[in-house]
Amino acid sequence: MFTGEILRRCEDIMIEVCDSFGAELVEFNGEEDHVHLLVHYPPKVALSTLVNSLKGVSARLLRKEYPAHIGQYLWGGHFWSPSYFAASCGGAPLSIINEYIEDQRRPG
Repeated sequence: MFTGEILRRCEDIMIEVCDSFGAELVEFNGEEDHVHLLVHYPPKVALSTLVNSLKGVSARLLRKEYPAHIGQYLWGGHFWSPSYFAASCGGAPLSIINEYIEDQRRPG
């Protein structure tokens, strides 16, 4: 579902959502069917709340801005799957995490 243009817009949306939580989107990339984010967020923010907002706001805006394209790929009317994977990278060199995200096969 993700094209290069839609991924760029998704990244912009996620930067804005992170900003509203006092968080920083450090790295973003994606492939045709998923995205990877490296987010630095304050301890007062519940991760589930941040993820729900990232997914909810991006789904609403991308569906509104790209209705014909996105409509072909919805899962039972849903933009994102209900699940997500989150891992702490405390102690890992951020350069390694950044490199992993940058190396995703982003569509053109």
